[in-house]
Amino acid sequence: MIFLLFAADSVGHEIAKFFGDHREPIASLVVDSKDSRGLNAAIIRDSRIDPSKVIYSDDLYKPEVISRLKDLQVDLGILAWWPHIIKEPLIKIARLGMLNFHPSYLPYNRGKNYNFWTLVEETPFGVTLHFIDQSVDSGDIAFQSRIEKTWEDTGKTLYEKAQKEIVHLFIKNFPKIKHGDIPRIPQNKGEGSYHRSSELDPMSHIDLDESYKARDLLNLLRARTFPPYPAVWFVENGQRYEVRVKITRGIDKYE
Repeated sequence: MIFLLFAADSVGHEIAKFFGDHREPIASLVVDSKDSRGLNAAIIRDSRIDPSKVIYSDDLYKPEVISRLKDLQVDLGILAWWPHIIKEPLIKIARLGMLNFHPSYLPYNRGKNYNFWTLVEETPFGVTLHFIDQSVDSGDIAFQSRIEKTWEDTGKTLYEKAQKEIVHLFIKNFPKIKHGDIPRIPQNKGEGSYHRSSELDPMSHIDLDESYKARDLLNLLRARTFPPYPAVWFVENGQRYEVRVKITRGIDKYE
C-alpha cells in the first residue's frame, strides 16, 4: 500500500509518528505551510520521511507538484486533521481515494464547529474516518466511534476527546486500512446536519430581554466554553460581555 499523508496539528503529528515508529513507508508527506501550532518540524522528523519527499500546502496545486504526486501512483491518501479543503485534481489522485479525519459522528455536524453544535443541538457525538468527495464532509463512511457526553463537557473537553479518539480509531483500524479492506458506507444526509463558521457568533448571542429554557441556555454556555477563544456574549449599554460556565457533578444522586 502506497500512502500519501497530509498531517497537521497534534493529531497529524500522532499519525506521522505512528507511521515512523512502525516503519510504515510514506510516499510523500504534505504539511500545512501556516504551521499554526509549530509542529511541522516534529511531524517531518517523527514520520522518518526523507525531507525531499515533503510538500508544503502552498505548493500543493503547482503543476510540477501534481505531476510528481501522480508519478507516485498512490493507493490511499490520508488527511490527518487537515485544515484545508482538498480540490481536484487531488481528490482522485489516489487509487482508493482520500480518507479524511472528521471529528464528528457523521452525518451529524458536517462542516465547522462540531464541538459546539453537538451540545447546542444535542446530536450524537463521535469521530469518523470518511472518504472525501466534491462536497464538504459528505463522502462514504469507513470507520466511526461514538463518544458519550456528560453535563461536565464543554466545547474544549469535546475537542480534546475527539482528538484522542480519532487517533485511536485510525490505529485500531490500520491493519484493515493497510490491506485495502476499507468499508464504504454512504451517508444518510437526511438524518444529518451541516454548519458554516459564519453561524457560530450569531448563535452565541444572548438577548437579555428574551426567555430561554434552562437546558438550552446551559448547553449554549458550555458549548462555547473554550478559553482563550470567544464565549457566549451579550450587550448592555453598548458594551459586549462574555460568559463561560463550569458544571461539576454533585455528591448527591437523585432518581
